[in-house]
Formats: sequence, structure tokens, C-alpha cells
Amino acid sequence: MQPMVELWRGGRLESQHAGHAVIWGEGGMVEAWGNPAAIIYPRSSCKMIQALPLVESGAADAAGLSDRHLALSCASHEGAALHVEATGRWLAGLGLSESDLRCGAHEPYDRDERLRLIRAEEKPCQLHNNCSGKHCGFLTMTRHMKADPEYVELDHPLQRAIRQVTEEVCQETVAGHGIDGCSAPNFATSLAGLARAMQSFAAARDTGDARQRAMARLRDAMATHPEMVAGEGRACTELMRAMGGRVAIKTGAEAVFVAMIPEQRLGLALKIADGGTRASEAAVVALLVRLGVLEAGHPMAQKRLPGVQRNWRGLETGELRLATGFA
Repeated sequence: MQPMVELWRGGRLESQHAGHAVIWGEGGMVEAWGNPAAIIYPRSSCKMIQALPLVESGAADAAGLSDRHLALSCASHEGAALHVEATGRWLAGLGLSESDLRCGAHEPYDRDERLRLIRAEEKPCQLHNNCSGKHCGFLTMTRHMKADPEYVELDHPLQRAIRQVTEEVCQETVAGHGIDGCSAPNFATSLAGLARAMQSFAAARDTGDARQRAMARLRDAMATHPEMVAGEGRACTELMRAMGGRVAIKTGAEAVFVAMIPEQRLGLALKIADGGTRASEAAVVALLVRLGVLEAGHPMAQKRLPGVQRNWRGLETGELRLATGFA
């Protein structure tokens, strides 16, 4: 593993985050830190891969889905009012309801919606789940396939299709699976394989074959509708806005991040070994700055780049730094 982000206090190294990162180009690996062959669970960073069958099969068009829907299908959203309303309308348009989802319910991360529920003495429902958009996409594809409603089962036709497309875009056999927080299978890949997949999304054009058109549409939907992908205050939304829709990025649980950079036809994947979000956000920002697609001085970059740490009284207590040899 490569040390990537460090916290220094009183002139001493207090904490260190290590991990792996890969930048993949048309000719292969451009740069790497740590072990490119490290096997990881991509978690929610692979939602655009999981949504590929939805678009490539024609199910999205058959259901009349907009690019805003497609961004939501790739989302780990805040459960804000706009996300809850959008997923509710999506299900209603399919003739389905919240009870058809298989993601489970949790409190929304969005403060306003959480307070609304408290004041109304209401419980959160599955629409508030950060993965409800992905699951609406799963249900859309399941209906298109006329398949069993238990769409998160490993042997379901939808999950078999997702496994197949994962292997095709990563160009490797998946290394098993785990169950994600939303109950869907999450297929393990190497970091290099995930970066290869992101490069394919980055290089895809809407004039290509069905696979390329689907990839380009999902990538562009994310970059065009960043508010649907995460939400206010979240790294994915704020950084895509900061890059003016030129780059699509997506985080995943346990400190995974990916990026698709169309103008350079580059894919990026990184994983912080200890699962620390502060490190994954700092690391991905550093790499995006290194690649010239994000201004280091932009407020949304500065919010996450290493720098001076202060306590509640404003006193300088230490410094978050990029480790020597990284970015």
C-alpha cells in the first residue's frame, strides 16, 4: 500500500491513511500507487456499471426515463425532498410502489427532510434510502425482463446480467461478491479493472455501438445532474459542479472513488485501505488537480484538500498533508 494522506500534530505524524490508486488511459495504465491488482469491493462507486443493462437493453427508453432518472439510478443520494419525490414518481410511473423496493429504509442524510419527518412524527421509508434510485432502475429492468420481483437475489437474471457486464467492462473475472448495504450483490474487482471500466466510460461516445452509447449517456447524465447523484454539501455533487460537468465522479462506501474524464479519455479508481472518507476525498481531489481538470484554488477543492487543522476555538492544531510520493 501507498501512504496517501497524513495528519501531523505538534510536529509528529499522528495518523496515516494508505491505499491504492490507478489512472488508466487508452494505452493502458498511466500511473499507479500501491497495488493495482488489489481486490476491492467497489461498493456504490460502480453504480454506473450496475445501470448499464438498464440503458443498453432499451429498458430505460421503453420506460421513458430521462437523463435525470439515469443520474438518480447511479446515485448515493441524501434522501432530500427532490430525491424522495423523484423516486416516488418513478415508481408510480411503473405502476409500482415503495413496498416493491428491496433496499430497506434508513433516516435521510438530508437535514431538512430528517427534521420534517421528526416534526410530522413520520418514519423514514425506502425512498429515503441512499440507493433507492439504483433500485428504481433495478425494478425498471426487472419489469422489462418480466423477471421475478426479488431482484437482489444473486441468481436473479438482473444480477446475472450485472455480473456479466461487470466482467466485460473491467476485462476480468469478478473475484466473488459481497452483499451491499442496500442488499444487492456487490462484485469484487481489482482496482486496475475498475479503472479500466472507468476509462471505457470516459472514452465512450454517443455515436458508438449500443454499449458505448449507454456508457456515454450514463456518464453525461451524472455530470449534468450532479444534484441527483449525491446532494448539497456532498463531495460528488460539489466537485462535479466545480469541474463544470466535464468530469463524472462517484464515491463508494469504505473510501472508494472513481472518475471518468472524457476530454483526456482517462479513468481513475482509488481505495483508502482504512475506509476513511476524509482521506478518499482529499486523495481524489489531489489526483483531479494533478490531471488538470479541477482548480486547486476552487472553494470545493480547498474544502477537501489537505491543509491546516483548527479546533473549535480557531487554534491551529495540526495539518492534513499528502504523503510523500503521492500525487
